[in-house]
Amino acid sequence: MGQYDFTLKFALGRPDADPESFIEPLMNEGCDDALIGIGKLGRIALDFTREANSAEEAVLSALADVKRAIPEAEFIEATPDFVGVPDIAKLLGVSRQYIGKILKKNEQEFPVPTHGGVRAIWHLEDVLTWLVEHQIKEIDDSLLDISRINMRCNHAREHSRLADEIPLPVIRAVG
Repeated sequence: MGQYDFTLKFALGRPDADPESFIEPLMNEGCDDALIGIGKLGRIALDFTREANSAEEAVLSALADVKRAIPEAEFIEATPDFVGVPDIAKLLGVSRQYIGKILKKNEQEFPVPTHGGVRAIWHLEDVLTWLVEHQIKEIDDSLLDISRINMRCNHAREHSRLADEIPLPVIRAVG
């Protein structure tokens, strides 16, 4: 059994919903291993440290627990997944300059960002896998596993949101 750290973010169904009213139901449904963030009306974030046989089991069981406690909750995001250079550095316990040097040295081989603006954003799983494959940095297996399932959850959310809206030629063009 392993321990997995991740955050799940939800919209509460109504913009005026008081997040504090959901704390007790969340605790009763098994989310007692999470710190609950209630800073914004209509939103809630749960920062889990969950023991499970796998990262997938940890995240999926947490999603199920939240949905039982708050059936109207709409999944927004699982983290860590989308990361910039500062996030990567923090997760790996290194400096931003170190990550910047890796990027410059391996510009052509480094994973393509999900967003390539002034501040590039990657899926953490892509970055970690690349670092392991190129023997640049040892990565804790639980971080790699949690980044992989979080990316899949975030992809699934976007896919379900857009599945009926994207014309087939567009899917073929970008796939």
